[in-house]
Amino acid sequence: MPVVATLGLVAAGILLCLVLFLFAKVEIWRLSRRTESGQQRMQECLDELRQTLEEMRVALRDLEERTGVLVPPTPPRSGLNLTTRAQALRMLRRGETTERIAAALHVPESEVRLLIKVHQLTSAQGQAET
Repeated sequence: MPVVATLGLVAAGILLCLVLFLFAKVEIWRLSRRTESGQQRMQECLDELRQTLEEMRVALRDLEERTGVLVPPTPPRSGLNLTTRAQALRMLRRGETTERIAAALHVPESEVRLLIKVHQLTSAQGQAET
């Protein structure tokens, strides 16, 4: 084989390697651009999610503060259970005033007056039936 043919084949091989190298570089560049574009979109989505999360935290904090303020007070306990009712009637029979009965039993005076009225009505009905 002549030297010129060998040099031509070597030159063609080097040229082919150079062309393949350039194609590989172009493909790497394309993949890099695509990856950068995807990363940029992911970063934008991540930033948006962070902003939404922060807004939700602020809204939750506001709701917690409002809930703490809007908690209804505990309802006053009913003071006239059977024991208290019996004590109130005993005190009434001894001649105590409604104010004094209410203060002693720690119940509203209006409840004591209502108890007295109900007692008087039931007593009057019981006497009328007999």
